[in-house]
Amino acid sequence: MKTTTKIATFVAGLAAVFGGAVGVGTLVGPVGSAGQEVHHSSPAATTAGPEKIPGGLMISDQGFTLALANDELPAGPATNLRFSVLGPDGRPVTAYERSHDKDLHLIAVRRDLSGFQHLHPQLDNSGNWSVPVALTSGQWRVFADFVPAGGKNLTLGADLAVAGVSEPKPLPPQSSTAQVDGYTITLTGDLEPGRESELKLSVAREGKSITDLQPYLGAYGHLVALRDGDLAYLHVHPAGAPGDGKTSPGPDITFYATTPSTGSYRLYLDFKHDGKVRTAEFTVNTTTGSTTTPSPAPSTTLPSPTASASTGHGHDGDHG
Repeated sequence: MKTTTKIATFVAGLAAVFGGAVGVGTLVGPVGSAGQEVHHSSPAATTAGPEKIPGGLMISDQGFTLALANDELPAGPATNLRFSVLGPDGRPVTAYERSHDKDLHLIAVRRDLSGFQHLHPQLDNSGNWSVPVALTSGQWRVFADFVPAGGKNLTLGADLAVAGVSEPKPLPPQSSTAQVDGYTITLTGDLEPGRESELKLSVAREGKSITDLQPYLGAYGHLVALRDGDLAYLHVHPAGAPGDGKTSPGPDITFYATTPSTGSYRLYLDFKHDGKVRTAEFTVNTTTGSTTTPSPAPSTTLPSPTASASTGHGHDGDHG
């Protein structure tokens, strides 16, 4: 039995017991209709509103399906990940509408919320996407965030097994500051389930505020939030835009987000300065209700992949 089949069987049992625990607020991503199956999700925390399906929990939505060429891959610093988005007719989608300067945004992250990568794959004429991903052994989740031509924004998610021995990492504790490449990013604001929250992220280096951030994907910052446990996906964007005459290029980047439930969330901020994109990471717990924390998991040994991957196109130039 394949690793992913075993995972699906285990998760299906969890869903049967805890299915009522999945809730949603206002998300930038798909909201499933009644009767749709949640793929590879695990229970999260107490809900905060009507029961719906958050973005990224489904492999299929509104007739579109995220189809990985292989659901098992070897570990490596540039393992080629190939996939397609199948349309309602069952064929790979070849026409997309640009959203935040790209036809499709791919997020890859381990299920313990480490290893986050924001990538922009290459699309061929047949509707097949390809991108090298830095993969370590363990269970991964990949998200495709896109707008099909003439359609609405969708976020589809699929599980990916990477062969080898894996020890899940504990979720880092909540902190209002993050360090990356000599930069200090300070987070101000709280998350409240079911309500829109203002989050302000301020960028500094060596004690000096950065006031010349560069546009990245049509903004001065790009924020993704994932819920601990089931990895429900929130894709939020900053207030204002470069060149609008009122949005300053730092040090503050303001976002508005609505979390679907109480619990713990991992926030990933991409920002560009001195020609390079960097990612700052935060753990944030909601301010009301109980929070969820990851349970320790035993180390796992995953099978060798059924097919080897070849090296393909490079990462998006902004991530050099």
